[in-house]
Amino acid sequence: MEFRDLPSIDKLLRSEHFAALITAHGAERTKNLLRSLQAQWRTSGSLPAWADDEQAYAKVVHETLAALEYQTVFNLTGTIIHTNLGRALLSESLFQEVAALVTRPMNLEYDLRTGRRGDRDGVVEERLRVLTGAEACTIVNNNAAALLLVLNTFALGRTVPVSRGELIEIGGSFRLPELMERAGCTLHEVGTTNRTHLQDFARAIDEQTPLLLKVHPSNYHISGFTREVSINDLAKLAHDNHLPLCVDLGSGTLVDLERWGLPHEPTVQEVLAQGADLVTFSGDKLLGSVQAGLIVGGEKAITELKKNPLKRALRPDKVTLALLDRTLALYEQPETLSERLPLLKTLTTPTTELEQRAADIVTLMTTLLPEFTIQMVPSRCQLGSGSLPDQTIDSRAVRIDHEDPKSIRQLGERLRRLPTPVIGRIHEDALHLDMRGAERLEALCATLQSLVPTP
Repeated sequence: MEFRDLPSIDKLLRSEHFAALITAHGAERTKNLLRSLQAQWRTSGSLPAWADDEQAYAKVVHETLAALEYQTVFNLTGTIIHTNLGRALLSESLFQEVAALVTRPMNLEYDLRTGRRGDRDGVVEERLRVLTGAEACTIVNNNAAALLLVLNTFALGRTVPVSRGELIEIGGSFRLPELMERAGCTLHEVGTTNRTHLQDFARAIDEQTPLLLKVHPSNYHISGFTREVSINDLAKLAHDNHLPLCVDLGSGTLVDLERWGLPHEPTVQEVLAQGADLVTFSGDKLLGSVQAGLIVGGEKAITELKKNPLKRALRPDKVTLALLDRTLALYEQPETLSERLPLLKTLTTPTTELEQRAADIVTLMTTLLPEFTIQMVPSRCQLGSGSLPDQTIDSRAVRIDHEDPKSIRQLGERLRRLPTPVIGRIHEDALHLDMRGAERLEALCATLQSLVPTP
């Protein structure tokens, strides 16, 4: 085949094989990729065997563009709240509840009683006040934004003491010291990495100190010869010096997880009761909702936060507020929470159900992959995204082995290329598919049926 024999871009786009592709991926993106493919061949001076096959073009275009777009995946990694895979699952029924609300005009910032401008956060704030017992609340677009707003409001141009053991780095290499710098305040490190005492904070307080900050190290755990200052003690020290205490909980929760046999995580209510004046936490981690930063505390402090011009830049949109409101409504009926909140339902799935899922997958995969050894094994799940870093949850996984580790890596790649990608975890040269992420078992099995046998 010669380069002059290559089908034209227009001819390919008019092909029956491209109609659905153009609808799914867009005419310009599809056209640009075709041009790029043929340009690469001309540069290299060689053509693939399928260079005149319209159907082969369509296959390559779909695989290339689909990988560059948002897709539904099966998260079988054993990390339940996976930052890279969308964090907490959202309730489909809640999405249906808010569909009409967010696709039509709504009273987002309109007071129906007075006919005047209203408070955008007001509905969600009322939910939070009821659930947490806080005097006031406000909402921004994530927890890093919440802490940024607090520091910029109360500590601009001043110095904030923080324990060295709490100078966290979160995903994407974002670090607390750098966030503090952007907020316009100066970090004063106190204590050491593993041990910080109350007197370390006491010595750091001077006329330049606007508040005390405690950061829950939710994405790591230090054990051994350690010491940290309790919220109770830090709150007393702050108040004795006429300062507020802000506690950044990271992945805060509104219910005691021990109720369902899960590891304990400090609740927002507990932290407020221990003396914190402001508490910041995430909406899309243990709360099980959308990405948001929630700030609860004293009415005077919250009012000051709302006056900061940054609040407008960091505010959430109507979809976030509507979903957050409906999620918080679930917490008002804790007796049904484990059935209605997807995150909690995943965490409390009985072992017997996990074993049945694993048995079904083992049977199917043994047929599809006869050259691999496939079995069910005990597993431990982590919550992920900075939630309970030192705690894991009992689970079950399907373990896939092969005498050649390269075959395991290739299988992982094949699973990622399925119509609905399946994401597992490679550990000890074996591929593990954790069953806590296999809630949609029937759909998962149908997807796995698409596995192409190894050539």
